[in-house]
Amino acid sequence: AEAARGLGDAMAAGGMGLVYGGGGVGLMGTIARAVLAAGGHVTGIIPDFLVSKERMLDGVSELMVTTNMHERKMAMFERATGFVALPGGIGTLEELIEQLTWSQLGRHEKPIVLANIDGFWNPLLGLLEHMRQEAFIRPGLEVRFIVVDEARQIVPALHKALQGRKQTVADRELAGKF
Repeated sequence: AEAARGLGDAMAAGGMGLVYGGGGVGLMGTIARAVLAAGGHVTGIIPDFLVSKERMLDGVSELMVTTNMHERKMAMFERATGFVALPGGIGTLEELIEQLTWSQLGRHEKPIVLANIDGFWNPLLGLLEHMRQEAFIRPGLEVRFIVVDEARQIVPALHKALQGRKQTVADRELAGKF
């Protein structure tokens, strides 16, 4: 939770807004509250069936309630200029793998950061390496992502990655709303 608060503060200070799943619980709720408290922009996107279960966070800068998870994930994808995977559960893993797959298939060039706090993502990193060694991830179909070990490294890593790629029209429209 301390790392999440620090990330929220750093995002707001670095001019990055937050696009996230709209809940008020867990690490993402902590980040959202920290971004808001520091004067940053927060876009929450939540499907209607999760409004009470994830205790939708009131007071976000922009709120979108979708009809299902697919609509939610597409809206989040369209509004985000990059992705950060903090330690999390099955939903975090599923959304991370989807973005890694879309990147691998050339559907986007948005940076993906794995926040490997206390080695949380080490088992996944080992699995990806195993897949490479077994040629299930072949040359030309590499999985591109950035690994950082501390929350304070996330915003600089995102800034660096975003400087190195072409901006799309959507990216320019969303500048400041990360």
